[in-house]
Amino acid sequence: MPEGDTVFRTARRLNDALGGHEITRFDLRVPAFATANLTGVTAHGCVARGKHLLLRLGEMTLHSHLRMDGSWHLYRPGEKWRHPAFRVRAVVGTAERMAVGVDIAEVELVPTRNEEQLIAHLGPDPLAEDWDAAEAARRVGADARSIHVALLDQRNVAGFGNEYAAELLFLRGILPTTPAAEVDTAALLTLGARTIRANLDRPDRTFTGVNRRGQTTWVYGRANRPCRRCGTVIKSGEQGADPTRERVTFWCPSCQK
Repeated sequence: MPEGDTVFRTARRLNDALGGHEITRFDLRVPAFATANLTGVTAHGCVARGKHLLLRLGEMTLHSHLRMDGSWHLYRPGEKWRHPAFRVRAVVGTAERMAVGVDIAEVELVPTRNEEQLIAHLGPDPLAEDWDAAEAARRVGADARSIHVALLDQRNVAGFGNEYAAELLFLRGILPTTPAAEVDTAALLTLGARTIRANLDRPDRTFTGVNRRGQTTWVYGRANRPCRRCGTVIKSGEQGADPTRERVTFWCPSCQK
């Protein structure tokens, strides 16, 4: 699932592959920008903000959002793509590398001078250089909804998705239905920032410290299985409110009070 750490790594890979090179192929397979052509311009790099990718090409920015299923893949020119063409939404290539965006939910092309308008609504990002922990804690704590929903709202804090919300709340012993105003949001977000940064350079995201398949989470995806800490059966339910969609939540009734 693309969460903030996945998007950050994707931006780093695209930046390393395309940054500083001339664009020799540009193909956006979405109606609004199907005729756009940026071949010949220089790729200045790619940055992540929360779950948003900003690929700067000449004086334009290609904005993409991976949502649940989107991904970017790098190929050598002439190398066979691993995904069928009908799933491809964007192709940005140089003489040496080809970046192929697959199942991307949002694709937009805007002047770089206007890119801030695309992300101005986002809350502080724990992976950004300007991370403001106090402001993030204030926004989450001021949310009138449950803490799980408040964490998922990217206007409060950018980058945490459903897996992070479930795991961080377990680690802090907080029920996902707890009102956000009743939570020590400063401590929760300090843990969140430390955890997402620790996962940046890991090949597989882990919350338990174990990298073996099936042992990386405490509660996420483990409904009806015993808690790794106390043995109580993990529960699941659904929560959601605009602008977030309903998500399946996971918690341990014993460890999270």
